[in-house]
Amino acid sequence: MTTPYDERLAALQGAGRLPSVVAGVALGGACTWTGCVSVLPDAPELSVGSAYRIGSITKTLTAVLVLQLRDEGRLDLTDPVGRFVPETGYAPVTLRQLLSHTGGLQSEPAGSWWERVEGGSFDALMAANDGSGRVASAGELYHYSNLGFALLGEVVARLRGASWWEVVQQRLLGPLGMSATSYRTPRDHAPGRSVDHFAHTLTAEPHADTGAMAPAGQLWSTVADLLRWADFLAAGHPDVLAVETLAEMAAPADDDVDAYGLGLRRLQVGERTWIGHTGSMPGFQASLFVDRATRDAVVALADATTGLRPELVPATLTGLLPAPAASRWTPSSSPVPGEVASLLGLWFWGNTGFGFEWIDGELVARDLRTAELHERFVAGPDGWLGTEGYHRGERLLVRRGPAQEVASLECATFVYTRTPYAPGVSIPGGHPA
Repeated sequence: MTTPYDERLAALQGAGRLPSVVAGVALGGACTWTGCVSVLPDAPELSVGSAYRIGSITKTLTAVLVLQLRDEGRLDLTDPVGRFVPETGYAPVTLRQLLSHTGGLQSEPAGSWWERVEGGSFDALMAANDGSGRVASAGELYHYSNLGFALLGEVVARLRGASWWEVVQQRLLGPLGMSATSYRTPRDHAPGRSVDHFAHTLTAEPHADTGAMAPAGQLWSTVADLLRWADFLAAGHPDVLAVETLAEMAAPADDDVDAYGLGLRRLQVGERTWIGHTGSMPGFQASLFVDRATRDAVVALADATTGLRPELVPATLTGLLPAPAASRWTPSSSPVPGEVASLLGLWFWGNTGFGFEWIDGELVARDLRTAELHERFVAGPDGWLGTEGYHRGERLLVRRGPAQEVASLECATFVYTRTPYAPGVSIPGGHPA
């Protein structure tokens, strides 16, 4: 039996062009629904129990570990991080500022894109990030920093005398029964994918071990484990963290930043405040939020680099926002023909941009301002024929340059070019009435 939750999840899949997405909803702390939509041709066995990378939801675990140490009297949130990691170039920044992203650190560590390469040691991370990359003074403004949570993870490791991951296992996953949450890629997992915007084909994304950056976004998990974590963020656990400390974490950390607490994001939807986090890694997006007043929670995990819009998931799945009007999306089942590949991408009619895509063996043009369908063409013996839109019944002609490159597309005097027309140049063709 199809439920409203199933329909909303299907709409999110279609609107986001998601190869797969799994989700769960809890009401009053109890799981009431889970669902899965998958169109992955190479992973037909995916289910709601499969593991996905959770990206920056990992930060909420790191933050809880820091607050555990605070509650034990091992540190104070006003302590500078240099008290525990003296070699860092950001030594004066306080732990509170790192937790709330107000320390002025740059968003990403120097060097290669850390999410896509095998990570190195903490010493190497510090050597490459000496403090010269800061974007603001400590406490000056909110600026999201992945690098800051690598520092927090190192604080935890040094004070506990174990690796960050070992501490996560011992002090969080074990007491909460989160046995499906892992550091390395589990056996039953969704394969990370990126969707080509115009060709609708899938590209494999890397599953890198991020090394010293792991406390910022390394982990894999499942819907069931994350619903358990979401309920912990609302109700606490005597062996992990008191509910009063979680309330402190969930409160705005700065008078000027209502959208972030101490390692937790805040979403205001109508009269309800949701706390949790979004996440992304190459090939994955994630959303975890809970209403602490009601213990209602929503989790969604997608097998796509972009498309989910995770901050809208709680309101969409619970019906607080209307689900997007979208039909089921499927990737292209075969490679794009060579003669078609050169027609895809960005084209301009005058100064108006259109994206030409390959969908189910048809050439489709969308208005970039609205994403609405503008034209649809099919290949025939005499070239491309319009089947929907203003150009229905008209032929689309491919004009080539001196080297036989595609120079422009023309249909009934409408000329589409790769760059906008220069100022003062008349635009050929009429305008749809």
